[in-house]
Amino acid sequence: MHMREIRTFGWAGLCLCTAALSAHAQQQGGPLFKQGKTIFEENCAACHQPTGEGIPPDFPALDGNQNLSDHALIVRQVRVGKVAMPAFPELSAEDIAAVTSYIRNAWSNSFGPVTTAQVESVLTTVEVAEASRSIWDGVYTSSQAKNARLLYLGACGTCHGRRLNGAPDEADADPSPPLAGSTFLREWDGKSLAALFEYARLTMPVRNPGQLTDEQYADVIAYMLSYDDIPAGSTKLVPDIEVLADIVIAKDPPAASTEAAE
Repeated sequence: MHMREIRTFGWAGLCLCTAALSAHAQQQGGPLFKQGKTIFEENCAACHQPTGEGIPPDFPALDGNQNLSDHALIVRQVRVGKVAMPAFPELSAEDIAAVTSYIRNAWSNSFGPVTTAQVESVLTTVEVAEASRSIWDGVYTSSQAKNARLLYLGACGTCHGRRLNGAPDEADADPSPPLAGSTFLREWDGKSLAALFEYARLTMPVRNPGQLTDEQYADVIAYMLSYDDIPAGSTKLVPDIEVLADIVIAKDPPAASTEAAE
């Protein structure tokens, strides 16, 4: 091969590489990417981390994850969830397209964008399995909740408030998300107790995540439910992901939901 041909191929390769980098930069700077970034930060970053590194093995890394090449896999998991990962039924096809495009092209990833039409096509094949129980079906015991009160006050109350309303004990401290009341129930409505349990276990307390045992995290959640007068039952809430995944958080009791529908 002549030197001139080598130079030609060299320039061609450089041009192709530059074009690929330019396309990736455009994807990262486009409106779809920015919309997806916002959705990711609001719904996913606490577990998968802003850096995409995740918290393995419960929440795998997204940066460099070759499974993201399958956009249908992402769409299905966003819609229906997967064990500890909550479902996001409230996200529109456009929202899912945006967040899917974001994680496929953020950090070191370069898998290309996903359109709303592609998401809609995948969603036609997705069957959403409903949880068999809700938090209103007596999923904890009153003694479990009562015994967890001091545990909550020691581990959570300083930031989230003694009344679970997000008002910290220290006057100069920033408010935290409430752990009871209508705001909390609206925020978690439709998600599973498994998602709440894993979120608490992996991120709380803020200064020392994982400080409590799995049983203690389950006990604290029982106390949170009792604070909203959600009825207790005869069986303790256990730190079993598969069991918790089958219990949905519903902001209204079944009777109230039925009356509203009528």
